[in-house]
Amino acid sequence: MAKIAMLHTSFVFLNVDPQIQNLMADLMPGDELVHFVDSGVLADVVRDGGIDEASTERMVHLAQAAEQAGADVIFSACSSLGPAIDVAKDRVDIPIIKVDDAMARDAAAAGGRIGVLATVPTTLGPTADLIRSHGDGQQIEIVEKLAAGAFDVLMSGDREGHDATVKDAAQELLAEGVDRIVLAQASMARLADELAELTGIPVLASPRRGVEDLAQFVRRAAAAHP
Repeated sequence: MAKIAMLHTSFVFLNVDPQIQNLMADLMPGDELVHFVDSGVLADVVRDGGIDEASTERMVHLAQAAEQAGADVIFSACSSLGPAIDVAKDRVDIPIIKVDDAMARDAAAAGGRIGVLATVPTTLGPTADLIRSHGDGQQIEIVEKLAAGAFDVLMSGDREGHDATVKDAAQELLAEGVDRIVLAQASMARLADELAELTGIPVLASPRRGVEDLAQFVRRAAAAHP
């Protein structure tokens, strides 16, 4: 059994939308999940318009706390803080897997004109950069689209208002001629099938692919060290 530390930068996946926890319960029922939360760091990054050194150190601290607690692997649930997680990878001795890494690989492999849809402005750049990092030099065109205000609406408990804003933004991306849409935040993932039906193009979401990636990693590690 592996001990998995999940890093959070808001309470959305604890109090509002526990989809990642549900996926882990389904796909990794024998493993232990512990949570490490800095509920203010995402708000600070959004306020500041980017990740500064202090925010990076807060994510490093979360990762180090997870390591000190005996975690075998860290799963980062926040896409906005991806660059800070890259720093944390160099500061701990246990593996870190990002929730959106597998999704970004899938998007890059498909190529073409990719729409990146986010509800937090600071997630757009890191997600686009993550997709490009998996591109292996192939031609990828990325169109960024913000569903402005939708995340705050979700955090207030208004799912319908959040969903309506996301759907409008997806249709705007379709009008810009994208071949597929990448949902930059796991909080939008439950809309993936509905958005695919609405737009008629593939919609990629992170949580299931991310947890599948995590589960495969844990199984490989267990096989290598029986």
